Formats: sequence, C-alpha cells, structure tokens
Amino acid sequence: MKQLNFVIENATGLHARPAKVFVKTAKKFKSNIRISHGEKNVNAKSLIAVLGLGVKHGGQIQVDLDGEDEELAAEAIQTAVHAGLGEGDAAHKPEPKPAPVKPAPANGDVVQAISGNGLAGIGAAPGLAIGPVFQFRETAVTITHDFSGVAAEQDRLHTALALGQEQLATLQQEVATHAPEEAAIFEVHRELLTDDDLLDAVQAKIEAEQNAAQAWQTTTEERASQLAALDDPLLAARAADIRDVGNRILKILAGESDHGIVWPDHPVVVFAHDLTPSDTATLDPKKVLGFATAVGGPTAHSAIIARALNLPAVVSVGDSLLEVADGTAVILDGSTGVIQVNPDNATQQEAKSQLAAAIKQQQAAREQANEPAITLDNHRIEIAANIGGVADAIKANRSGAEGVGLLRTEFLFLDRATPPSEEEQFDVYKQIAEAMEGKPVIIRTLDIGGDKPLPYVQVPPEENPFLGERGIRLCLNRPELLREQLRAILRAASFGSLRIMFPMVADLTEWYAAKAIVDEIQAELNAPEVPVGIMIEIPAAALMADLFAKEVDFFSIGTNDLTQYTLAMDRMHPVLAGKSDGLHPSVLRLIDATVRGAHAAGKWVGVCGELGADPQATQILLGLGVDELSVSVPSIAMVKAKVRGLSHAEAQKLAVQALACSTAQEVRNLVG
Repeated sequence: MKQLNFVIENATGLHARPAKVFVKTAKKFKSNIRISHGEKNVNAKSLIAVLGLGVKHGGQIQVDLDGEDEELAAEAIQTAVHAGLGEGDAAHKPEPKPAPVKPAPANGDVVQAISGNGLAGIGAAPGLAIGPVFQFRETAVTITHDFSGVAAEQDRLHTALALGQEQLATLQQEVATHAPEEAAIFEVHRELLTDDDLLDAVQAKIEAEQNAAQAWQTTTEERASQLAALDDPLLAARAADIRDVGNRILKILAGESDHGIVWPDHPVVVFAHDLTPSDTATLDPKKVLGFATAVGGPTAHSAIIARALNLPAVVSVGDSLLEVADGTAVILDGSTGVIQVNPDNATQQEAKSQLAAAIKQQQAAREQANEPAITLDNHRIEIAANIGGVADAIKANRSGAEGVGLLRTEFLFLDRATPPSEEEQFDVYKQIAEAMEGKPVIIRTLDIGGDKPLPYVQVPPEENPFLGERGIRLCLNRPELLREQLRAILRAASFGSLRIMFPMVADLTEWYAAKAIVDEIQAELNAPEVPVGIMIEIPAAALMADLFAKEVDFFSIGTNDLTQYTLAMDRMHPVLAGKSDGLHPSVLRLIDATVRGAHAAGKWVGVCGELGADPQATQILLGLGVDELSVSVPSIAMVKAKVRGLSHAEAQKLAVQALACSTAQEVRNLVG
C-alpha cells in the first residue's frame, strides 16, 4: 500500500478539468485508489465524488493506493498533479471574476430593468441580432412509474448511456472545430457518464424496483444538490454540468428531445434564465439570431461557444429579461451589451441596414476567399490557417487558405496515457499534407510545458512553468519524443510541402541542437529537404532576429506569447488581460526588428498569433512588412477582404506612426 500527500496548487482547486484529469489518471490502473480531504474519503475514480470533496486552492489531499500496479499509479498521479492536472500555468491563476454589469448611459435610455426602451447586460459575443423574442423555457421531462424488471431496466439504462456518449462525442467534435478549449466541457460530461459511484447508486435504485428513468433522475439530482451546497462557487457551479448531462440521459430514457420546446417557424432572439453548454452548442443558426441570459458571465462556457459560433450574445441582464413577452421586437448588440426593446421603426431600419451591410461584406468575402490577398497598390500577403488536425486542414483548403501557417501537433499527444507512435503521427501528417494539395504546411513540433502538460512526460514541479522547461527546451531534454516526431514529419514530406518549426527558441544553441537532429534523421531516411524555421515568441529571439535569420529558413511570430513575455502580463489574468495587447508599441517594435532582420537575410516572416486576425492590426502588420498572416479558418475570408481594401504604401506610413506611439490604446486610436 502506498500513500501520497499533495497541496493542490490549482487556483480554483479541484474543479471540472483538473478533477477530470485526476480521475482519468486513476482509472488507468487496477489498484484501489482513495482520496481524502478533511473528513471526507472518496473513490478517486469517481469524478462526482472528487468534485464533491470541495478542494480549494491550497487544499491538502491524501491519496491511498492499494493493488498490483500501485507503484505505477502513484508515479502517474504524482506527475499529473505536479504538471497542473491539465492546467499547467493556469493551475496558479485566479479564476477570472465576472465582469461587472455595464452602467446605463447617462441619457437614461438604457437601464438594467425594463424601462423606456431597453435592457443592459454584459456583451459576451459581438454582433447584432434583430428580431422577435422567444423565451427559452425548458419543460420538465415526463417519466412513468412502470417497472419492467431489473434486467430490462438495466438494458434501457445502458442503451441510453451509450447513446448519450455518442451524442456528446459528436457535440464535442463539432464544438472543437470552433472552440477547442470549450469542447473539453463535453469530455467532462462524457466522464460523468462512466462515473462508478453514480452508476452504482442508480443500479441500487433499479434493484429496489425503481425504473431506469426514476433511478437516474433521483441519483443525478442528489449528486447535483450535493455539489450545489459546497461553499466554493466554482465547484458548486459544476452542479449545472451534472444536471445538464443528467437531463440528456433522462430525455433519452423518456423518448423526448429538443427540450420539449416547440420552436417558432421564424428566426428569433432567444431569452433565457441561463443556457447550458449543450443548449448553446445545439442552437440552430437558422432559427436563432442571438441570445441573452439573465445570469452568467462573458467567460462562461456558453458565452465562449457563442463567440465561436458567431452568435451575438448578452449575459447577466437580470431577471427582468424574463418578463419580456414572446414576439416582442428587440435589437440585441453583443458588443455593447445593450438590448433595445420595442425600438421604433426608424431605429429598427437603421440597425437592419448595419446588419445587412455586415452580412453583405461577409458574403462577398466568402465568395472571394480563394482569391489572393492583394492590396490596392498590388502588394500581396499570404493568408494561411492555424489548424489542429486533419478535419481542420480539409476546411482550411476549402476556405481559401494559401497554406497552413501553424499546425499545432499537441492534439496527437493530449488525453492519452502514452505518446503517439511514429506510425500514427506519420499517417496524420501525410493526410494533412494531402488535404492541402501541395500548399505549404508548417508543422510546429511538440509544444508542451507551462500550459499543456502531459501525464507521460515527467516535469519536476516548477515555480513558474511558463518560464521553465517547455517547448524546444523540454523536447531537447527528451530527444526520443522529438526524434520520433521528426521522423514522422520527414517521412510524410514526400506527400506534400511540409515545413518544420521549433517553438520557444531563445538562443542559437537550441537552434543548432534541434537542427542537427533534423539533419541526422534526414540523412538516415534519405528524406527530401524541408525548410526549417522557428517561432519568435521570446523577446530574446526577436532582438537577435538578424543573427537567427542567417541560420533559419523562416520565422513565424507567435504574438500571444510574445506579448505576455514582453509586457510581463498573463493574457488570461482577470485584472491585466485587457492591458495585454499585441498592438502595444513595444511588441510592434519587436515585430519590426524581426521583419527587418529576416528580410535583410532574404527570409520571410509570418504571424500566427491572435493578432493576425485582429481587424485593427491587419494594416499595421502589413505596413511592418509581414509576409504571411496565419489565422483561424473562419477568419480567412474576412482577413483577405480587409487586405484588399488597403494600400500598402499607406500601411507603411501608419506602421511608422504606430512604432512612435507610447501605448496600445494610442495605436488603436491611430487605426480608428
């Protein structure tokens, strides 16, 4: 028997994601594993039980392991906990606080309750939605009390659970194409459906002659109520996840679907007390123009999914929202958080004109998505895609991408107990190369560490993982991982136009070491030569770009990390996030230095961070001389359209002015 003791450093304790990682790690082993916190002692293989411990940041837990593989289990759990339980550096971040409700304008036209002509909340997803209100009120599922025998009820439950797993897997896959991080909530839901303690309790009720629906409903509500009673708001909020997944299975058992809601035969603006992630992800864009909720915040799962789906949304409006009658005309502005109720005809017409112009612009951009991005004065810039898998590559090629500027390979390594084999990686890289039909594909080698820990890669506990062993540093210290990945890439190179990019390179010694491995494997396989470059995301690399440019084939600027390393601000920090702006002059000066260093040596520079798709940044990046912008697949058409309306000469003048600014806000004001 083994015993482990930990202090949970995750800023929000053992909430959904870290609890899921802990439980999944424990489930890989045959040993009996128990976890204790305070007076509670629970099964470490039950997600609901672990959540129910209510472990907060700094909480102490004891893990007891007993069985044939207890040594391996202990090692795996230690690694997972020290790596942040799936959160890496986020383990040390405070949970973002809900943004305060925006105050009403001074003229009093918009207030928090229904008064005059409006409501105000928090803008959660940008865009305009104009249409009649539909109050989304989920009806209770009707269940019977018929009991068909233990065996029959067990079969009904197993069938429902299997169908629920299929539905959640499909939903997770669909959401992952738009919001990969938020798709993880459906993985938590899937984990709940395999929770041993939950299923044992349901089984006991069935054996006591409750039918499957009754047993499931009673048990899930008991577990949800237990979590809701916790004194930690974040952990208590996980009760909504249990109710969400519980309701899904209950509907299947009762033979119901679509919440029992009869949708109008025309598009509507949905008003609701709240929407679960499942509700939001399954909203039909043909029927739903946008939505508003009485509660919730802009960082909630539903809000983030809404942004990914391009659904305008306003949250935290208050219960007055629920008093608006079905069919009431509204104008919902997801950017400002303002909802105009019963606007006059002139206001409606003006809003419709704005919306029509935006839709027309988007449609025109989509129609010309396969055309190159050439400025008014005939300067071309390539627009590529940031992707994370084969399906993304297919969509990128269809959406007008001129290549892949960033293939994140972490999807091959995450959520598994062992690393992917060379053959598995080769097959995926080959499929992506073929899907892009000869267009260049930049494959970033494994970038884990601070924010993407792996259970099978042991990294000693670090005070600050983002300043520790990550990216190329980690891979050079574990060359077997890097070699296997490079072999797979070089083998796939003959099936397309592949390029290799190393992340988090800080100095030339790292470059020489990594490039030497490429050269060695290339000779060993007699593989075709491929361009090899680095990401510029550490200020040191940007400042030494002129020296790196003599060695590498290309640069790709990762503006997300470059910004937070330059400004010493975590871009997810609840207080500082708004100040962590890639258009800060200091960041622009580093981009400028990188471009000048690269071009002096005849090398090209791309930008693959979020800044590339920022409409206010396009003109400045163009003016600084960036050769490629790599953006999310849905952004490709609009970024190309933006470039076509710009003058390169004017962009260069604007870039010079931007470099002379003192703040990011000055730069944004300059762009207008």
